[in-house]
Amino acid sequence: MLPRASTLAPFRVRSFRFQWPADLCASWALDMETIILGWYVLVETQSVFMLTVFASLLYLGTLLSPMLGVAGDRIGQRAVLSIMRSVYAVCALVLMTSAFLGILTPMLVLGTTFVVGLVRPSDMGMRIALVGGMMPPNQLIGALGIQRTTQDSARIAGALTGAGLVTTLGMGPAYAVVTLFYLVSIMLILKGGDVQVRARNVSLERRAGEPDASLQQVAPVARPSPWRALKEGFAYVWNTPHLRAAMLLAFLLNFTAFPLTNHLLPVVVRNIYQSDQTTLGFMVASVSTGALIGALLMSRFAHRVFAARMMVIFSVAWYLMLTVFAYMPTPAMGIPVLVLVGFTQSLGLVAAAAMLLRNSDERFRGRIMGIRMLAIYGNLPGLLLSGPLIASFGYQATATSYCAIGVIFTLIIAVYWRGVLWRVDAPSNMR
Repeated sequence: MLPRASTLAPFRVRSFRFQWPADLCASWALDMETIILGWYVLVETQSVFMLTVFASLLYLGTLLSPMLGVAGDRIGQRAVLSIMRSVYAVCALVLMTSAFLGILTPMLVLGTTFVVGLVRPSDMGMRIALVGGMMPPNQLIGALGIQRTTQDSARIAGALTGAGLVTTLGMGPAYAVVTLFYLVSIMLILKGGDVQVRARNVSLERRAGEPDASLQQVAPVARPSPWRALKEGFAYVWNTPHLRAAMLLAFLLNFTAFPLTNHLLPVVVRNIYQSDQTTLGFMVASVSTGALIGALLMSRFAHRVFAARMMVIFSVAWYLMLTVFAYMPTPAMGIPVLVLVGFTQSLGLVAAAAMLLRNSDERFRGRIMGIRMLAIYGNLPGLLLSGPLIASFGYQATATSYCAIGVIFTLIIAVYWRGVLWRVDAPSNMR
């Protein structure tokens, strides 16, 4: 059993002290954008299908995630993350300028979303891999819980602020704020590099096969090609049972749970609750409030967690809460349930991330998280199918069907891989 670490112990690492606010700024900006642009597309086009197209474009570049993982293993996750957030900033500048000039259109929004969607799916995986490289094993789950707060707390403030800024100031000033957050995030990332992390990366490279020049005077062994490195990463994931099970569960959650939790809330607000963007902001903030509570609990009680078991249990609980929410007739009844939706989601996802990093070969960390991001492609069929299904059968029937499918296949995964996911003495349940 790993010794218990202080909840705030990760902040003793200099790099983490810069990475946390950098991720906070980026998360704030990303969630403001999602709320602002999702509502803009729905209102301007009057089409649920166009909303699902917008949401699907955010995950377009998921196929690039494994190659970005390879790049992270080679040049460092910090460098790759800086480049990605520079892309966000440039696209935000384009939308800000277009809004101020009065030439903003849904097609321009979809065009910039296409560009952002090429790299955005890798953002969370790259963050997690970077934190994994900073932390000793006994602080990893706690650090991931704290890191998760950047996403959840920003969603609370970002959702409310994004909706409020557009309503009071207009699209142009709202996007000026988004752009500013991206620029601050880039500066903090660049500031956070330190000798300790670079030395650790050098050590990992040597373990991956590069000789230490201080010990032997021979030419360095050539690195494998990017494609070969990617192939090795896929082979490692496929041949490691707990990784294969986690990847399948991640795809299932993205296919069935994430569309209901994230991108279809505007449909509930507009078509069921007959409300406006402010209500949408409160609903998104409610999910994030629950997720924030879950992340804080994980950081506090990380030393007691059976990661694989927790991943399975709270995935099922997430589906159950989404089913209950589908039948809530008013925002006043739905918002408390959304807090529980976020709570169960956070506990399951943090446990899954910890299991992926803590029980896997460090040489493959970037590639594992890149391959994990491929599961985001489950959002595409999930979102695109939901539009026609909601139009034909309604939101309640569609949500119930998605959750029933999710629970059934989650239990199948848990039973088939019970030796690595459920047994207390399995390495993936190590505490």
